[in-house]
Amino acid sequence: MTKTEKLPIVPKKYLLPFILITSLFALWGFANDITNPMVAAFATVMEISTAKAALVQLAFYGGYATMAIPAALFVRKYSYKKGILLGLALYAFGALLFFPAAKYEIFEFFLGSLYILTFGLAFLETTANPFILSMGDEKTATQRLNLAQAFNPIGSLLGMFVASKFILVALDSDKRNEIGELIFTTLAEAKKAIIRTHDLGIIRDPYVILGFVVLVMLVVIAVTKMPEKKQTSKISSPADSFKRLFKNIKYREGVIAQMFYVAAQIMCWTFIIQYAGNLGISKADAQNYNIIAMTIFLLSRFIGTFLMKYVSSRKLLMFFAIGAIITISGVILIESIIGLYLLIATSAFMSIMFPTIYGIALNGLSEEDTALGAAGLVMAIVGGALMPILQGTMIDMDKIGPLSGVNFSFILPLICFCFIAIYGYRTIKKA
Repeated sequence: MTKTEKLPIVPKKYLLPFILITSLFALWGFANDITNPMVAAFATVMEISTAKAALVQLAFYGGYATMAIPAALFVRKYSYKKGILLGLALYAFGALLFFPAAKYEIFEFFLGSLYILTFGLAFLETTANPFILSMGDEKTATQRLNLAQAFNPIGSLLGMFVASKFILVALDSDKRNEIGELIFTTLAEAKKAIIRTHDLGIIRDPYVILGFVVLVMLVVIAVTKMPEKKQTSKISSPADSFKRLFKNIKYREGVIAQMFYVAAQIMCWTFIIQYAGNLGISKADAQNYNIIAMTIFLLSRFIGTFLMKYVSSRKLLMFFAIGAIITISGVILIESIIGLYLLIATSAFMSIMFPTIYGIALNGLSEEDTALGAAGLVMAIVGGALMPILQGTMIDMDKIGPLSGVNFSFILPLICFCFIAIYGYRTIKKA
């Protein structure tokens, strides 16, 4: 086979492992997108500022930054399968910790639970992404990863659905009076305490159920034979790998681009609730818009994967980033429902960014550098931990210049998309 289009995206011998590992993409997508709306939920039920509530994202994505390199070193020393099993165990443990967190009603306990949960996600992503890339010819690697990543939004959609239909809509702290004011803020402390206990239980239950689902997946993976790439007899030290990676401009800039992408994604999806709320839309109804955005994201990722048969992934990345720049500019400047529609449309352009940046950055790396290279790209997820706090601070302001704090805050995703467009352009020039 000499033509790329005749190469199978996934060879038959890897089909079962591909399906099992791809299911994990949906599993961590669920965790990501059931958690995003919790920023707004905790802000209300715990009576804290948006900026403090955004610590949910710091804990969640900070876990990635903490554990990515240890996960890569673990996989490098042992195997893909052992990395996945340890990741699932940590994921389940963090999710089950929501039970005592809700019992003691301590916000920091919830943050700790999410932090540990994402230790597991760091192991899963550090392991699963390069594993998928290795399941076939290098020429189809980015396309294969886009295909696997296309199932991530399916889990995300389910997470959003659960958040919307079983959490946000059931929160008594979010009930409003006939003029749209929160009733919760007017109540006596004793009544607030009763509602807080009820609402934290509502937040707790899906995570505890998720913990048991993850344990089932752990058992399934444990009893399934998974192929492993054979290690070479002599492997250089991690320090040597780090040096080679740092000298690789395409990889180094890819890590930065990934950091900006994750930050943009989390900001667009987390604060869509605040953007809609600025238009008088309730949290539960706003989450429905988030579900629409994720549906568009999912469809667009399948379309993007198909387009890669005819357009290079590097060009497609640049074109999609330019599209996101256009839509997010409208989000900033238009203070109406049109701005909300443009925020939803931005998800179409974000769809291929994560796996495409990932594939471009790792392309051409030696097998022994790939694990640590993948860790660097997973650590870049820390962008989702830091920038949302800054955006939350902007949202807490009523006005920034002529714009509302909510609208102006989306200048941060705009900056992110500009860098991604530049990265796409530079990789085209170096192809």
